[in-house]
Amino acid sequence: MKKKKDAATILMMFMMLLVLFVITVVINVNTGNVKLTFSEIFEIIFCNAQSNPKAHSIIWKLRLPRLLKAALLGGALSLSGFLLQTFFRNPIAGPFILGVSSGAKMFLAATMIFSMRFFGPLSMSQTVVATFFGSIMIMLVVLAFAGTVKNMSFLLVIGVMISNVCGAVTDFLINFANEAEIVNLTHWSLGSFSGASWEQIKIAFWIILVSFLLILLISKPMEAYLFGEEYAKSVGVNVTGFRIGLIVLSSILSACVVAFAGPISFVGIAVPTIAKRLFRTTKPIVLIPATFLTGTIFCMLCDLVARTAFAPTELSLSSVTSIVGAPIVIGLLLRCRRES
Repeated sequence: MKKKKDAATILMMFMMLLVLFVITVVINVNTGNVKLTFSEIFEIIFCNAQSNPKAHSIIWKLRLPRLLKAALLGGALSLSGFLLQTFFRNPIAGPFILGVSSGAKMFLAATMIFSMRFFGPLSMSQTVVATFFGSIMIMLVVLAFAGTVKNMSFLLVIGVMISNVCGAVTDFLINFANEAEIVNLTHWSLGSFSGASWEQIKIAFWIILVSFLLILLISKPMEAYLFGEEYAKSVGVNVTGFRIGLIVLSSILSACVVAFAGPISFVGIAVPTIAKRLFRTTKPIVLIPATFLTGTIFCMLCDLVARTAFAPTELSLSSVTSIVGAPIVIGLLLRCRRES
């Protein structure tokens, strides 16, 4: 009876999130300097109506690509944080806190400057590869410390220091970049879903879809791992391979976000925590899609606030996500301190 009740509650929560997702999509598409009616938006998106060329261009070239970019990358970043929290078995772990996003940013900044100076601008695929190597590089550094540090709070401090060092190196690189390089790097480093293109969305979609399916495939070993490494080994889980899989998948998702939107703070910690509170379960098979869906809604709403709160001036996306995410991190730290 309890299982049926739990299943009904989970189903209801997914339905509520889907309704909220649709509402958020409608509000985002219909918000901007040019006001469009719901019927106009519907005809343009679903019937490809071109009676109003200006409205058609606004929807298909500006608003819809940006919305899809926010949805895809918001879900990916949230899922990356969920994987890191599973790996460290700690709710405060995340790509931003542990310095992974900053490492990807630093490596991409160096690669962008080098490439623009000698070979020309990076392609989309090269950008993703560069950020992936940056993510993996910093993750290996964090893991090296994790093997010697027993206190997670101290590891988080190390992560913050690594993040600051990477940020300082990035600033140093920007100081020696030329004007064109500085414009590109400065705009990208602030974190934003603007400048979205269908080419970006296509690449991000396939990277995230494949990663999402692979994460679903390891949801059962993930559940066993949550009970401890010894238990996971006893039920046949290759713990070493599983841990490598978590790190690689988390780094790929984090790299994809940094490559296309720049570093975005606190989403990887805040959203998994929100999803766990909403669904009241620790089952990965439920939390994986729940975290992704919650992340899409969260980032679409944050992007809406960033571009409309002080329009026509657009806020940095990380400024908005920090306002929500930072209090959640503080709450988690206080709870961990009480429980220790």
